[in-house]
Amino acid sequence: MAYTPLAIILSLCIVSSNAQLSTTFYSNSCPNVFTTIKPVLQHAIEKEKRMGASILRLFFHDCFVNGCDGSILLADTPHFVGEQHANPNNRSARGFKVIDRIKTAVEKACPGVVSCADILAIAARDSVVILGGPNWDVKLGRRDSRTANKTAANNEIPPPTSSLANLTSLFAAKGLSTKDMVALSGAHTIGQARCTSFRSHIYNDSDIDPSFATLRKSNCPKQSGSGDMNLAPLDLQTPTTFDNNYYRNLVVKKGLMHSDQELFNGGSTDSLVKSYSDGTGKFYSAFVEGMIKMGDVSPLVGSNGEIRKICSKVN
Repeated sequence: MAYTPLAIILSLCIVSSNAQLSTTFYSNSCPNVFTTIKPVLQHAIEKEKRMGASILRLFFHDCFVNGCDGSILLADTPHFVGEQHANPNNRSARGFKVIDRIKTAVEKACPGVVSCADILAIAARDSVVILGGPNWDVKLGRRDSRTANKTAANNEIPPPTSSLANLTSLFAAKGLSTKDMVALSGAHTIGQARCTSFRSHIYNDSDIDPSFATLRKSNCPKQSGSGDMNLAPLDLQTPTTFDNNYYRNLVVKKGLMHSDQELFNGGSTDSLVKSYSDGTGKFYSAFVEGMIKMGDVSPLVGSNGEIRKICSKVN
C-alpha cells in the first residue's frame, strides 16, 4: 500500500501525540492525584448514584468533539460559545459541579499541574469502578483546550436515533472499531435517558418488546413537548450497577433507545451483543480496550492548550 508524504506525516503526528500520554505522567508532579479525586467523586455518587453515569457520559461527549481536551467543560459566556448547549448536551449533560469540586481539591494538592481533561478521564474510570465495573490504568498527560466546537458536538456525537451504519461511521471517524462501538455502548448499562431520547423508539419501532414499550409509555407521552424530561433507566434491571444487563436486555428487545436496539436487530453486531450478554468477562475486556482507545483521541500535549485553573473557563 503506497503512502503519501502527508499520510506519513499525519500518522507520525498521531503516534507521537499518543505516545506522550502515560499512566505515570503525574508520578512526580502530583503523586496524590488519584487519592485526591476518588473520595470527592465517591461522595457525589453516594449522594446520587446516577452521577457516575453522568460523569462517564461527559467523558464520551468530550472525546467525540475535537478529542479528549476538556472542551465540554467550558461554559458559555457573552463572548464564547461552548458545547454545553449543543443538542446532545443541552439540558442533559450534567456533573459539571462535581468536576469543579474535584478540580478545587486537586488544585489544593498540586496547583497548576493537572488538566481538567485528565481529571475527567480519571473520574470516568473511577465512576465505572465505584459502580462495580472493571478497573484500568488511565493514560494521562492531556492538556486543556482553549476553544470549543458546538457544531462538531451537534454533528459528531451519535444521536439516539442513529442507525447501525451511522453509529459505525461516527465511531470509525474517531478511530474506533465496530467492536469498540458495541463495547462502549455498554456504558448504557448505567444511567437514565430522557423521554425525548426514546419516544420515537417506543411508539414507532417494531423491534421492541410490547410489554416493555407499554411500561415506558407510562411516563413518556406520545405528544412531543409533553413529559420530554421524564426519565427512564437505560438498563431496566440494574441502572446503578456496571454489569452486562444492557446486552441481555437487547437480546430480548428491551433496549431503551433506537440506537441501543440497533446493535441487536438482525445485523452485523448481533454476535458481539450475544457474546457480551453471556457474561461480563468479554464485555469488560472490550470496554476497557475501547475506553483506552477513546482516551487517545487527539489529545493536546506538550505546549498545546493549557492547564485550566477553573474547568469552566479558559485562563
